[in-house]
Amino acid sequence: MYILYSIPSTASCLCRSVPSHIPIFLCTYSSSLYTCVNSHNNLLTDPPWTSQRRHFSALIPKKEDGKKRVWEQSQLLDVLEARIQQLQSDIVLDVQHAKVQFVNASKSGRGASSGKSHKNVSGGRTELPKKLIQEKTTKTKKLNLKLGIEDKPVKSRKGKLILPGTSKTLKNQEPTAIQADTMAGAPVAAATVPIRKVEKLEWKLNQWAMSASPELVQDNSEARMYEGVQLSVHCYLEACVFCGDIDRAQRLLLTHHRMISRRNLLNIGLYNVMMRVWAKKGSLNQIGRMFILVEEAGLKPNLTSYCAALECMGRTPNCSPKVINRVLRQMKEDGLCVEELFRLCVFRQDERDMVLRAIHTVEPDFQPSINTVLHTCSSPLVKDFYTERADAKYPKLAFSLEELRERFSRQLSMEQASTITIHSVEAMKPVTPHMAKMRALLAEQRMVWHKALVGALRESNMILASITPKAVRLSLYPYLCLMDQKDYVDIMIQSLSNLPPSGESLHILAKELGNRVHNKFCIRMKSHNQMVDKLSHIYNEYAELLAKDSQDFDVLPRERWWKLEAEHSSGPSLLGDNTQWPHTVVVELGTYLVDLMVKHMKVNSDILNPANDRKFIPVLYHMYTFRSNKQVGFIKPHPILTQMQQDAMETTLTFDSYVMPMLCPPVPWTSAKFGAYLLTPTKMMRTVVGANQHEILLEKCQDADLHAVLDSLNQLGNAAWRINQPLLDIIISVFNDKGNEKLDIPPPNSEAPKILRYSQQDLATYSSAEKAHLKRELVKAKKKCSEMHSLRMDALYKLSIANHMRDEVFWFPHNMDFRGRTYPCPPYFNHLGSDVTRAILVFAEGKPLGPGGLKWLKIHLVNLTGLKKRSSLAGRLEYANTIMDDILDSADNPLNGKKWWQNADEPWQALACCMEIANAVRSPDPTHFISHFPVHQDGSCNGLQHYAALGRDVIGATSVNLIPCEVPQDVYSGVAQQVEEFRARDSEKGLKIAQVLEGFISRKVVKQTVMTVVYGVTRYGGRLQIEKRLKEVDDFPKEYVWDASHYLVQQVFSSLKEMFTGTREIQDWLTESARLIAKSGNTVEWVTPLGLPIIQPYHRTRTQMLKGTIQDLSLQITHDSKQKPDTVKQKNAFPPNFIHSLDSTHMMLTALYCYSAGLTFVSVHDCFWTHALTVDTMNKVCREQFVALHSQPILQELSNFLLQKYCSGLS
Repeated sequence: MYILYSIPSTASCLCRSVPSHIPIFLCTYSSSLYTCVNSHNNLLTDPPWTSQRRHFSALIPKKEDGKKRVWEQSQLLDVLEARIQQLQSDIVLDVQHAKVQFVNASKSGRGASSGKSHKNVSGGRTELPKKLIQEKTTKTKKLNLKLGIEDKPVKSRKGKLILPGTSKTLKNQEPTAIQADTMAGAPVAAATVPIRKVEKLEWKLNQWAMSASPELVQDNSEARMYEGVQLSVHCYLEACVFCGDIDRAQRLLLTHHRMISRRNLLNIGLYNVMMRVWAKKGSLNQIGRMFILVEEAGLKPNLTSYCAALECMGRTPNCSPKVINRVLRQMKEDGLCVEELFRLCVFRQDERDMVLRAIHTVEPDFQPSINTVLHTCSSPLVKDFYTERADAKYPKLAFSLEELRERFSRQLSMEQASTITIHSVEAMKPVTPHMAKMRALLAEQRMVWHKALVGALRESNMILASITPKAVRLSLYPYLCLMDQKDYVDIMIQSLSNLPPSGESLHILAKELGNRVHNKFCIRMKSHNQMVDKLSHIYNEYAELLAKDSQDFDVLPRERWWKLEAEHSSGPSLLGDNTQWPHTVVVELGTYLVDLMVKHMKVNSDILNPANDRKFIPVLYHMYTFRSNKQVGFIKPHPILTQMQQDAMETTLTFDSYVMPMLCPPVPWTSAKFGAYLLTPTKMMRTVVGANQHEILLEKCQDADLHAVLDSLNQLGNAAWRINQPLLDIIISVFNDKGNEKLDIPPPNSEAPKILRYSQQDLATYSSAEKAHLKRELVKAKKKCSEMHSLRMDALYKLSIANHMRDEVFWFPHNMDFRGRTYPCPPYFNHLGSDVTRAILVFAEGKPLGPGGLKWLKIHLVNLTGLKKRSSLAGRLEYANTIMDDILDSADNPLNGKKWWQNADEPWQALACCMEIANAVRSPDPTHFISHFPVHQDGSCNGLQHYAALGRDVIGATSVNLIPCEVPQDVYSGVAQQVEEFRARDSEKGLKIAQVLEGFISRKVVKQTVMTVVYGVTRYGGRLQIEKRLKEVDDFPKEYVWDASHYLVQQVFSSLKEMFTGTREIQDWLTESARLIAKSGNTVEWVTPLGLPIIQPYHRTRTQMLKGTIQDLSLQITHDSKQKPDTVKQKNAFPPNFIHSLDSTHMMLTALYCYSAGLTFVSVHDCFWTHALTVDTMNKVCREQFVALHSQPILQELSNFLLQKYCSGLS
């Protein structure tokens, strides 16, 4: 039973009337946000410079002004750098220096002649060449374009246009003869300068460089602006180093360093890449040089820098102890500790041992301390879970230690291979001579294509290697040298096999190819860093925690792994430091590979029909099509290839290794960056490609704050599964026998509608209206064929994977989205899938039914049918007993009997349950029958449950089963009933549409809209949902669909407003708060009750053009934190995302406490699964954790967080 607490009435919120249950702190927050927005708007009206003669370093940069400041410095630095080079060259040539006249900048931003030129005196006076100015201007524009910054004129306080870099007069704090007046249109002059003044000018440049270093702007938009460039350069350097092209990496870094405008884009991490290279080679001179460069760049060495220096000294024989002591002293002066070096640095190969050797030279007794103190999560919701372990019954797996270790070895081999080839379920069909011929022909062509692509890739690499790289241009060459050519070609051939007949967009295909290359590179990097042996050693010991024949432990999987890793600290770090490639690099690399495929994969035109003329034709075509009024580049296979693939019906399928379930328990999540697969890179939090806001938030968290989240993911991932073989065989037989759309088994492509072809002569006989009709029918047929192929291939993948795993026990590693909702990592085959995939999955561990297990199996079956929604559990059990004949007939003759199961809402799960009940009742003693079947307990409109609990809404809570009732309440039927009352009232008033709807308002019509309204669905979206449901009703007049859906959505919203008085008001408060936050220039953040930080990554769309050899791509980027927040998305998404985060918190709490009780527990969001024996226990835990969650002051804590985050410091 839930205890609903009342909250006293308060003042109005947001200057409007609000319900009495909204607490006063919500009003306080909203009024403070208005103050925040007003203050922000006032800031935007301030003049860009408070004084024309103030020094740059004294300015406090605002968002736009800071960006102007950096680029003003950047352009001025370019001019001063050019001046240094000119002066130095003139001194070498012993030329008499004189005044230098700089070229005036025009308002358009292009270099222009000053109108007057100074005459040379005795051949000694020189003028900065016009060509140099133009070159600098061009470079600046290119850099602006690369960073997405427009070089626009800026208005001064007097209203005159000023170009970036010419906004104010500079004052030199160091005595110098150089002064500049850079107001618009004013010439810049310098007097005769000796060598001493050149040195002073260099000193001044260093001061400017330091003033614009990332460390000084790390909290401003400039630092975020640099992130993309820094990431691109970092990945480029890492790729060069991995493929052994050290000279290219060093040359790029030095080129950026020598150009002041580019030096400002560098951070310490880029210098560290090269430091690690020279440390491996034991080159102290190069390490010293890198430290000098770091100092010149105005950066500060970090732990990784000193780690590289000490490693180099450890590799250098007879290194002087004085040098090592000097490094250690410098670390101490910089506030760095040697202990932190071993705790925080990521080591590769033998780096740690070399660092320790260097330290032992001066401190022979030093040993890094091992932190064995286990910190616990501070959330009160999990205090008992971590502190009271005496009665905990952590489950074991039904495998011996040796079996788990053998399974680990198999999984490791599969991931090292990156791909796996399995048999297709279509291979069970008898092979005809034509199929055999097509298979042989296709295999022969693939060998030809493979050879052609290897040669083309080798030739292109030779060309790229011979091209002299531009100063700052990052070419693809290093990324094409990370593996053998045949590995790249294997990836291309794999993508060709998966290409649908209708083609794929170039962007998607390129992204898939680039990601495959990146995944393979990350796996090889881990092998190269020698971490595989260490991983094997730790996992073999970790398996003792799970094995049935080992001792019992009172620690969690995360704790056990963390302790083992601390004990085996020597050698490389398991947590790799591989950097995620930028999305632009992934797509550009993939586009390059696609271009090779289009150009070099060809086939004879007469290969299928010898009567045709023989000529080489491309296998793939690049074409354009329109999607949502946008022109999209497409890669489409030639019909010859499509025909060969369809006729061959090949017996094998090739997948990436991460697509398959794991053959051993996943590596436990010990941090936000480490867990799940053995080698395949996996993020704990799924994000939009390129978004890093979530990673930054997670890095700021204390490790202990994430423990509950990590442990819940580990609990879900440790659930072992196996295949329901009898049911799988039935599904495969239906799949290979032309499918069955009613049972969600898609038919083969041969059943697709034929696409009619018309010649020009035939079309000439048709009228315009007939031609338009034929065109519509053709588009409709093509769309149907494409949909059928997609559904068929999806089913083929799932069934083939299931058939491959039919004799295996396997696991699904889990991660989460940015709201905390958990998902299995394998994308195709998992328990979150359709009715088919859920039906063929059962728990690997079996448990006896016990006294109440058979009852829960029968109730579960009735739930799957969709019947008896308003009946009590006893009523459902009674109904199941009355249809036992149908249940047994379904189990015995699923395809030839009465077929009762086919009318269920979830037919395949219903059939699986029928078979389980039949086996149980026919056993000698059903209470001892070992059942592997998962029984589901689904939430009653979970979103409304959370809203009712948050608002302490008794009426709403009753309708979603939050308080005890004799019969379960069905909110969907309740809404349908109330809408019917509204309809009847309107019908009596003579409303035509209300009269038409008589007899058509059902639970099914309104269910989807009711379910999604709490997740932010609008009236427009709700109308579309109802429209779709009405179209499925055969008897409903189609001409009234639009009017009926428009009418019903109004009634559904009105009904919900009456039934849930607090829901809409809480939604309005959340929406308004998010609107104000976004309007103030911030994205919405909050922290879940379990301590998981959440940020909404919705920003205004930015278009980025990506140059390609085959086509220029326009990338729509919506997550760029440099852009302003998207106010509409921020406000509309906050209520549903907040409820989703509460939903995931409740699930995680249930998972943790079920784990400590020894239950097998998995979830599909708000639907919880366990054995029939333990349903009652799980239900008890579920209710207890829901009450515990909503006993916390959730809304008050949210309000306090938002006030602190967005309104602190405002008066």
